[in-house]
Amino acid sequence: MATAITPQQTYIDDFDPKDYFQTSFAAGEGMFLGEWTEFALQNLHETFIKGDVQGNTLLDFGTGSSGYHLLSACEVFDNIITSDFLEQNRAEFQKWLKKDPDAFDWSHIIKRVCEIEGNRDDCDKKAEKLRSKVKEVLKCDALKRNPFDPIIVPPVDCLLSCFCLEAPCRDIKSYCNVLKNFQDLLKPGGHLLILSTLNATFYHAGKKRFNVMTSRKEDLENAFKEAGYHIEKAVYAPRTDKSRMDVADYDGKYFICACKPK
Repeated sequence: MATAITPQQTYIDDFDPKDYFQTSFAAGEGMFLGEWTEFALQNLHETFIKGDVQGNTLLDFGTGSSGYHLLSACEVFDNIITSDFLEQNRAEFQKWLKKDPDAFDWSHIIKRVCEIEGNRDDCDKKAEKLRSKVKEVLKCDALKRNPFDPIIVPPVDCLLSCFCLEAPCRDIKSYCNVLKNFQDLLKPGGHLLILSTLNATFYHAGKKRFNVMTSRKEDLENAFKEAGYHIEKAVYAPRTDKSRMDVADYDGKYFICACKPK
């Protein structure tokens, strides 16, 4: 029997962005550096810089306290709206936007994106470009019919969500319902991009454990189709480094690029 996901109230009470950053992305020790970041950054680079996912406005759903997954998007979108359920995550991301000296240091990942794009000396310019493109930091709740209630967000050209939906969704049916609700946030022909992990049941932020929905390839693709999207690209890759399975037990990664019918 699947383990129940961690309730929203537990995230509100117990989730510490600093612990999460230290565990997951801090230079020299974050467990998602390397294998995960390479997968995410390469796929996003190919999608935004080399692909045809473009437009005026991108909505990032579940930004957390990070913005590394937006570093290629800011090259092709002039307006980026970020969002997160947790006030503490939104506050940390605002620190980075405002260059607060206490903000998390993402320079090592920014440098890697610049290397991928062939501009290894433009790290400061890249960070500034992303800051300039982020127009709003909103509260969102994936479990609401309108995730931004009471705000009405006009339909956008692209909706991106990275490392998010497995946290609030209790099962694949709930996940599918969220994808259906995303339809109202996208223009006809707009793109939905989702990146996350496969076959996970938990992850840690510091010493605190958070249980998540387990995503499987077949279930994910069926959910996108049932929600009314056309899958343009789906990439799956196994986890090769199993050294820290006690910190997060996922065994693979996925990236799905889908399109809302015109």
